[in-house]
Amino acid sequence: MSKNIEGTVKDMSIHTAKIAKKVTVSTLSKMKGVEPITMVTAYDALFAKLFDGEVEMILVGDSLNMSFLGKEDTLSATMDQMIYHTQAVCNGATLPLIVLDMPFGSYRTPEIALANATRAYQETDAQAVKIEGGKDRAFIVELLTQNSIAVLGHIGLMPQFVRSTGGYKIRGKDQADIDRLVEDALALEKAGAFAIVVEGVKQEASQAITQAISIPTIGIGAGNSTDGQVLVWSDMFGFFESFKPKFVKQYMDGATQIREGLSMYRDEVKGREFPSEEFSY
Repeated sequence: MSKNIEGTVKDMSIHTAKIAKKVTVSTLSKMKGVEPITMVTAYDALFAKLFDGEVEMILVGDSLNMSFLGKEDTLSATMDQMIYHTQAVCNGATLPLIVLDMPFGSYRTPEIALANATRAYQETDAQAVKIEGGKDRAFIVELLTQNSIAVLGHIGLMPQFVRSTGGYKIRGKDQADIDRLVEDALALEKAGAFAIVVEGVKQEASQAITQAISIPTIGIGAGNSTDGQVLVWSDMFGFFESFKPKFVKQYMDGATQIREGLSMYRDEVKGREFPSEEFSY
């Protein structure tokens, strides 16, 4: 085997090898600038188990309010729901770092934030919580991290702000907004966040943010300059059909495959082909 081919094989093995041990905040810190971080959402033990060992992080996102419960936005998700689904995910996955997404209203004051984040730690095995907001929420992030609660920040397009901002608006379209986003990221890093989700921003903005801070950035609709990527599982596997954001790549057509399988089942039952002797006692 030539040195060039051997080097290529080694490089490929870095990205295709399964995760063998528990991912921690320290693990992710060491990955910045070295290896891209993979993150997906999950809401139950079944899919969490499928994702176990495949990605570094699982986000129990308040996106479940839309993809799981059929709501129009994430705002009515509750702390009880997030804890219930996080418990399920923790029962299914043991290796990824699991993050509970703090729902709208659960961190509107420092006291409420600390109470709810403490509850998340006490009632689930999540290793971190996620909070939307930049320098305006940095004081809450600081309070949580001072109380031994790991925080994943979230800046850029923030779904919990959708009503107050008048919709899902892309950020970082001019230098002034890029500068504001960098300020937000620096404030969150100073407050103790271990990483930051950067959503719905122009490539130039995500690159500036990633270069400005020493903690990892996880992009979603933010181009390829971040330290990692996150997608909602039902989007990336083609199960959520209400709409498809521009940044989502579908890695399979899950909805079509489910319908095809269900159609085969229905036809076989109607034609008394199933259950055959093979599937009978």
